[in-house]
Amino acid sequence: MARNKKGFTLVEIMIGVSIISALAAIAIPNLLRSKISSNEASAKATLKTIATGMENYYLVNNYYPGDPVDLTTATPPYIAKNYFNGIHYGYIFNSTLSDYAYTITAAPSASSQGTAIFTATTGAVIEEVP
Repeated sequence: MARNKKGFTLVEIMIGVSIISALAAIAIPNLLRSKISSNEASAKATLKTIATGMENYYLVNNYYPGDPVDLTTATPPYIAKNYFNGIHYGYIFNSTLSDYAYTITAAPSASSQGTAIFTATTGAVIEEVP
């Protein structure tokens, strides 16, 4: 009497699992690199926004703000969001300010969020820290 077998054999299932595992091993690192690259691009764009706000503040007042919060509390604000408070796009933003110079630093909050540190200095010069 012939039995009608339905389903997959163990060998077929193992081949399917190994193919899926190989595809995941290729895809996951690429996705992580894409996330890091995106975070770094966002951090540089944010630095450019902050530096532009700093330069505009200087044009109006003839000195840079003593506190980065001054950029968001002015009417109208020079930047719409306070980036010096918490983590934004996987980066933490810090400032060193004086009346005639500034340095804004963007550092990754964790190695999984970014690998580069960026600075914006007086004159809206944005550079990667070596």
